[in-house]
Amino acid sequence: MLIIFLGVLSQWIAWRLQLPAIVLMSIAGLLVGPIFEVIHPAESFGDLFNPFISLAVAIILFEGSLNLNFKEIRTFGKPILRIVTLGAFIAWIVGSLAAHYIAGLSWAVAFVIGGLFIVTGPTVILPLLRQAKLKSRPAAILKWEGIIVDPFGALLALFAFQFVLFANGDETAAAFGLFFLASLFAAVLGAGAGGLMGLMFEKGQVPEFLKAPMVFGMVLLTFVVSDLIMHETGLLAVTAMGMIMANMNIASINDMRHFKENISVLLISSIFVMLTASLSLDVLVGIFNWQIISFVLATLFVVRPLSIWLSTIGTDLTLQEKTLVGWIAPRGIVALTVSGYFAGVLLDAGFADAELLTALTFALVFSTVVVHGFTIGWLGRKLGLATADDPGIIIVGASRFATKLGEALADFNKNVLIMDPSWGRLQGARQVGLKTYAGEILSEHTDYEVELTPYETMIVASETDSYNALVVNNFVPELGRANLYQTAIHQGDPADFHSSLSGRTLFGETWNIHELEMKTEEGYTMRKTQLTEQFSFEDFQGKWTGENIPLFIQRPQGKIEFFAENNKLEPKAGDTIVSFTSPSRQSDRAQERLENKRFKLATQSKE
Repeated sequence: MLIIFLGVLSQWIAWRLQLPAIVLMSIAGLLVGPIFEVIHPAESFGDLFNPFISLAVAIILFEGSLNLNFKEIRTFGKPILRIVTLGAFIAWIVGSLAAHYIAGLSWAVAFVIGGLFIVTGPTVILPLLRQAKLKSRPAAILKWEGIIVDPFGALLALFAFQFVLFANGDETAAAFGLFFLASLFAAVLGAGAGGLMGLMFEKGQVPEFLKAPMVFGMVLLTFVVSDLIMHETGLLAVTAMGMIMANMNIASINDMRHFKENISVLLISSIFVMLTASLSLDVLVGIFNWQIISFVLATLFVVRPLSIWLSTIGTDLTLQEKTLVGWIAPRGIVALTVSGYFAGVLLDAGFADAELLTALTFALVFSTVVVHGFTIGWLGRKLGLATADDPGIIIVGASRFATKLGEALADFNKNVLIMDPSWGRLQGARQVGLKTYAGEILSEHTDYEVELTPYETMIVASETDSYNALVVNNFVPELGRANLYQTAIHQGDPADFHSSLSGRTLFGETWNIHELEMKTEEGYTMRKTQLTEQFSFEDFQGKWTGENIPLFIQRPQGKIEFFAENNKLEPKAGDTIVSFTSPSRQSDRAQERLENKRFKLATQSKE
């Protein structure tokens, strides 16, 4: 209970404070584990500890690989291929040299741990990408590298270990060749399991309520069968399974992604607390060793940047992208769990210096998680590879009112994008200088054509209520229901629409998009009203009732808040209210300003 609670609480605090969740989870585990000794997960779980961690890693890795659609990298597949092949090889060789000459490990142990330390993994990179909000291209590169290299790092360490045994005469050539056969079997098994699941789903042989549980069970089965044949090949199997399913265009793939994502967030939260809480004080004290510290620094500032810069020569990666990718490489759960396995087998094989692996791995994991967690967002913004601190707003539907609303938001320096399937309907928005995109917001093509990361709020204002509800529900997992707005329902009774099928109703139930369009035809325009100590929001409501439609408030700090159903705003002095104003009131206001000006002139002449 405490492990799950601390993990989820760390995620929530990180979200509220915009901090790296991985760092908070690691600290929480250290506090309740070796520092204050509240819990001892390894002792409490006993023999189930390592199997539970391994199965959790398999699920997390599969969930990440479900997002590896080849359409995402069709324009930059070459640098990713270079990074996961040549870059991984360079990192292995240079990392092994650093482990031998700097950390003082024997050549055998150095090459094993050098292969393992090429991993980054979805357990650490995906939470960091979620927090940093990088642009799609660098985010995709880091995501693909983390998921693909994760099983390869474990296999590379296993290959190095098999080679060491073979070179020492402790292993036969046949046993060494078994490694390659087992790896091939794992890839085929995973691909076959993914293909079988996809075909069964598409042919309707699995009911909707069983799809996610069946995939869940098949992932565990595939991982365990492969791992029983040869240790650490299960990660390759589940990665292959996820990638096959991600590229089969399965209709219900998004539902499975959301289910798996919820499970993986819970597992990541729990596992990091478990692993750090299970460390001993001896391991924590052991990391304060000049050899370990030097090795960590060499990995951060030499091994990683060198592998990325050399492997991407001749690709279209920009200098900024190389700098960011060459710096960000946090190690996570796979490094911790697999290093524990190899520490044991290497010690059994007679390599006494393998005793240093646990402290060395934890030092690298914790250092990279903290350093990269706190710098990924800052560096991304400095290099122009992250979205702005002030999130943008997407408006779906290019009506004349939507264009006026977008223009009003842009006047406050907000990043506004108006989307509509019709190029012609976007003409008005283009004429006033707003960013536009002619395409279907629900199209898979749009996912790869439009950079949606900079936008945190969406206003759905098409003329069709059911379409608005469909768009809202599609983007709930990405944006959250609190950031999704739609214009009021105009067809039938709003009560006929279930509350779960719609976003927050803008401007109240009276003003649907058709009513707002009619007001636009009547000449209604946007008006800004500055609230002061002398002119409060109550004064605004009393003076302009019936002639203005309050739309949104801009706070002095720049934050935009919309008037919406169940959104009780409290405008204060210093806020600016933007409302949709009738032409008669605009004329009255102009006449009032003219009379005030005449009065001031008359007063000055008398004086």
